[in-house]
This record gives sequence, C-alpha cells and structure tokens, in this order.
Amino acid sequence: MTVIDVHAHVFPRLGRADGRVLTDEGEPWLRVHGDGTGMMMSGPAEYRPVEEGLWDPARRLADMDAAGVDVQAVSSTPLMFGYGADPARAADWCDLVNERILEYCAADPGRLLPLCQVPLQHAGLACEVATRAAAAGHRGVHIGNHVGDRNMDDPGIVEFLAHCADLGLPVLAHPWDMLGADRMRGHMLPWLSGMPAETQLSILGLMLSGAFERIPESLRLCFCHGGGSFAFLLGRADNAWRRRDIVRADSPRPPSEYTDRFHVDSAVFDPRALRLLVDVMGVDRVMLGTDYPFPLGEQDPGATIRACPGLDDADRARLLGGNAADFFAPAPAAAAPAAAPALAEEGAA
Repeated sequence: MTVIDVHAHVFPRLGRADGRVLTDEGEPWLRVHGDGTGMMMSGPAEYRPVEEGLWDPARRLADMDAAGVDVQAVSSTPLMFGYGADPARAADWCDLVNERILEYCAADPGRLLPLCQVPLQHAGLACEVATRAAAAGHRGVHIGNHVGDRNMDDPGIVEFLAHCADLGLPVLAHPWDMLGADRMRGHMLPWLSGMPAETQLSILGLMLSGAFERIPESLRLCFCHGGGSFAFLLGRADNAWRRRDIVRADSPRPPSEYTDRFHVDSAVFDPRALRLLVDVMGVDRVMLGTDYPFPLGEQDPGATIRACPGLDDADRARLLGGNAADFFAPAPAAAAPAAAPALAEEGAA
C-alpha cells in the first residue's frame, strides 16, 4: 500500500538577505552550519536548532526510504508564515518561499508534494498568491490557524477558504503562535498544551459561528495534530449546543454533524487516542501525519496506525495513504501540472 505523509515541514535554504524581503530585520532565515545541523533564525535571534532533512531534499528522501514513506506533502515551517508583516511584502515573501519549495520538491516530483503559503493577513492578496501557486504546480496550501486575534471564522479567512474551494486547492491548517504563552513557560508547554487548544478553538469556531454553512462543501480542509483536543471534547460541545441558546445562536446543527467537513492527521502518538479519533471522525477522515523532521513528530511513520485496535487492513490502507490520495487528487476542473506527483492507491512500499 502507498504510504503518504500529509504533515511534513520544510525550510528551504533562505538566507538573511532573503528574509529582508519580508522585514527589514531579515526574518526569518536559515543558518546552515555545514555539518548536517542548522538553526532557524528570527532576525539576529536563534529560534530552534534543526537538522538537514529540513532543507536538504536528498536527506529527506533517504529518510523517507528508511521509514517506508512513499510520498510527503511538504509544507513550510510556521515561523515562515509572515502574518505580522506588511501585506505587500508578505505577498512577495510568499512568492519567494513558494518558488523555493517547488525547487526543493523538484528533487523527486513523484514523491514530494509541494504546498504553498499565503499572506493570510490580507484576503485579496492571499487569494492572488494561492492562484499563482496553484498554476505553478503547488498541490495545496498551508496556513496557520489564526492571524493575530482573527480566528478561522474571520470573514477574510472564510473568503480565502472559499477561494481555495473554488480552485480545488486543499488546505492544511497548522496551529501556531499559541494562546496563553505567558502562562506556559518551560517544558515546551506551548506545544504540549497550547497547540491542542489552538486547533480545537479553530474547529469549534468554524462550527459554532456558522462558517461551515458559508464555505463550499467542496473545500478539502485538514487540521494537524489529530485536530488537537477536539475529538475528546466533542461530547462537551454537543451538550453545550443542546442546552444553551448562546452556544447554538449561529450554528443550525450541533458540532458533531460537521465532522464530515474536514480531515485530521494521525499525529496523536497513542493507538487508544487514534481509536477514539477514528470513531469520531470516521475512517475516511484521518490521514497519516508525522510532523517530520521535528523531534516531537512520529519517528516511526505509521506505527500508531498499525497498532490501533479495531482497524482491518482496508482501514489501515485508508489511513496510511488512501485518504491522502483522495484529499490531494487534482480537482476535476483542472488537470495537474506534469511535474506533480500522481497519487495512487497502490505503490512501491
């Protein structure tokens, strides 16, 4: 069966001079040390140590071979979003990043699936950049789950999501810039607690605001990290919708009736948690995601899926690759560029 990882990050080799396209400080950029290690930089400040799979496609492909991964959907590292910058500069930055991601994926276009990024702080420019990127060969778009205090149900972001539906461009939504960071000092708590909360906030916001009623049903939308804490707390949200009119004021249906409007990845790291996630979302709405190449990701891709109780071989095939093949399939109205990966149910693995 084909194994497709929908959640894998890249930081192409962009120096500080490239970062000045976005801001005068020259951020973000990548410092490569020449020994297989590097540092993600924010202006002059060190942000996070990284290893060469993040910027070297040959190393990534070798890692994929070793892990039995056939295809990765390659998306930018959230530090690169640039949502706080001037929109026009952010659009130029996204065009540059998207060009570099295409160059990176050209190392093996049959296995590396490029996802673009957009200046989400400006809906019109975001739509323009996404349209250009799709025409150039990108097979999806990677966005953060909010822009400042604007959540995914913000009218401008809803406008952008509707545009992606019209383009037939799948959307991968990633938590970032976590809420409550001043109370989550140390121990990577923003990643351990803030990220699940951010993702649940995004999903419930789209449901309870009525945004899903305004977004075309054709939109292909996936939330990273298993949808955060959403699946475990869905019963609480349904109970609140039934009992309080303030909760259901803008949503004609309870939250559980919107689970067919989006996908989630499998990055929950516990077979019992994945079993709950599949029960909540359905076997056709969960896709393998590893968070490669970061240390908090799944180091043995697909191990949680293979160990998940109650799945038969057909179910595991859907989670490991079949669902992703459908999710990233070219829209019927437009043929995929010749260099784009052709995703199939069967493959080399």
